[in-house]
Amino acid sequence: MRRLAALLALVAMPAAASAQAPCLTASDAEAIALVAMPDIIRETGRVCTALPPASLVRRPNSAFLARYEAAADSAWPAARAAIVKLSDPAVDMLLQSDYARPLLTSIFAPQIVGHVQPGDCPTIDRLVTLLEPLPARNTAGIIVATLQYLKARKVRGKQVAAVPDLPVCPTVSQ
Repeated sequence: MRRLAALLALVAMPAAASAQAPCLTASDAEAIALVAMPDIIRETGRVCTALPPASLVRRPNSAFLARYEAAADSAWPAARAAIVKLSDPAVDMLLQSDYARPLLTSIFAPQIVGHVQPGDCPTIDRLVTLLEPLPARNTAGIIVATLQYLKARKVRGKQVAAVPDLPVCPTVSQ
């Protein structure tokens, strides 16, 4: 239990101050998104109980969710490396525990889904239905690209709703 508490403390701490804060590549961020997506989908289903039971986010044992779980399993090594990049190399050993990944996703998913209001659920249902045919990696790419876009707008002083502050490296404008 102490090791897990230390893991949470290390992951939550900002990286040591340096001339330039570390950031994630789009690929790093996509790996983290992929790992979190099954729990985010499940948590969304718990929040959006007014949706029909046939809704993709309301079906806990579906082929749709199984695809995201398989993608999350494949993405975990890259996501773990990305988390280490943002924290401390010592955290890598803690992240190799079988308990680290479920613990992290069980903390982050409710924080993300906590911004969902019941009135958002029909839109979320439509988006998930539209994204369902895509490979999970494509969906993660769309999420990360959207976050990068919203973050850039916010930096330019535009009004943007709550955007998770995933430290994705800025994209190069051409």
